[in-house]
Amino acid sequence: MKQIPYWLDTAPAFPDRTGKPLPEQADLVVIGGGLTGLSTAYHAALKGAHVVLVEKDKVGSGASGRNGSMCTQGITIDPAEARKRYGQPRARELYDAFREAVDLVEELTVKEEIDCDFHRVGRLGVAFKPRHFESMRAKQRDLADNFGHDTTLLSKSDLRAELGSDYYHGALLDPLSAHLHVGKYVHGLAEAAERAGAQIHERNAATALHRLPEGGFLVETLHGTIRAKQVMAATDAYTDKSLPWFRKRLINVGSFVIVTEPLGEKRARQLIPNNRVVVSSKNIGHYIRITPDNRLAFGGRARFAPSDPASDIKSGDVLKREMTEIFPQMAGVKIDYVWGGMVGFSYDRVPHAGEDNGLYYSMGYCGHGVQMATYMGRAMAEVMDGHPEANPMRGFGFPKVPVPFYNGTAWFLPFAGAYYKAKDRLR
Repeated sequence: MKQIPYWLDTAPAFPDRTGKPLPEQADLVVIGGGLTGLSTAYHAALKGAHVVLVEKDKVGSGASGRNGSMCTQGITIDPAEARKRYGQPRARELYDAFREAVDLVEELTVKEEIDCDFHRVGRLGVAFKPRHFESMRAKQRDLADNFGHDTTLLSKSDLRAELGSDYYHGALLDPLSAHLHVGKYVHGLAEAAERAGAQIHERNAATALHRLPEGGFLVETLHGTIRAKQVMAATDAYTDKSLPWFRKRLINVGSFVIVTEPLGEKRARQLIPNNRVVVSSKNIGHYIRITPDNRLAFGGRARFAPSDPASDIKSGDVLKREMTEIFPQMAGVKIDYVWGGMVGFSYDRVPHAGEDNGLYYSMGYCGHGVQMATYMGRAMAEVMDGHPEANPMRGFGFPKVPVPFYNGTAWFLPFAGAYYKAKDRLR
């Protein structure tokens, strides 16, 4: 069993981008080589900016290569909650941004010829309890009436044509969501950024930022110093102590994935006949899909703990037990991959992007990072080019006061996990 992400292990070999000398200056320095950073670098370079991206590990080594490889529509909070918080026009703008984000990923795969198995397969939001299904009925009306988005409500009996399991009580089918091979997508987007003119420097962490009196920043890295007119922080759940202000405002949660041995096409289609992506309505739910080579990828929170080799193994055991509870026919199937990663959550469960004291940022995707990191990279390239209206998250600033007694290590996760598990049992 490999303790590495399936998506990175089965992607084309990434070129070595280490050991290159830094230029003395740049128009833009991007910190972080995940999808936010790569998309920002790509779109800014297309505008003619001299862009340098620094990544402390390898491109895609963080959350961008460790997720469920889904590209789904829908905002990170319930549409009704969005209307209540922000009013109908602003909620619609937010929802449209999440929809356009999926479109952008598809457009990039075509324009840049990124062969990453992108397919609009649809998303099944499955109901863990009967009352969850009734909530889906109300959500379906809300999406149609207030957001211009049509979905299909599937009863428990209808769901049998979509899922080889009787575990759930129905589902809401969004037909426009997609899946892809995120390792291949990261690989292709990095190459596209370089073709556009961006420089990518791996294993070269940014260690400190110094604002310059005349404007801009001096960016210290492990392998040199570079003067930048603008800096974009694109580190999300992998924000370290070099960016303490953001580190104290993001709650980082472990998420874990197992991938089975190849099942063969017939057996895989018995599990998910129409190859949908599946997401559970539980607070501590699951995300499930078939890989391009007919394995079952099964992910979830599993344990409210950080990701490390020992934690990943324990979480994998939990996930295998839960997988066979949902799909009893999977008992005895070999697990070929297990891994974990960190997901960045904001306190209000919406992404945050903008500018703070001259430093630009986009973070806190709350599990919707594949499409939204891509989209926000483009949006922030526009913002830095003088178009603040391009940021759909404008006004959703991080709180000025950080989470009390929090320094970036979520010591309270076991307590949060116990609370949400209790909610799943009782509600």
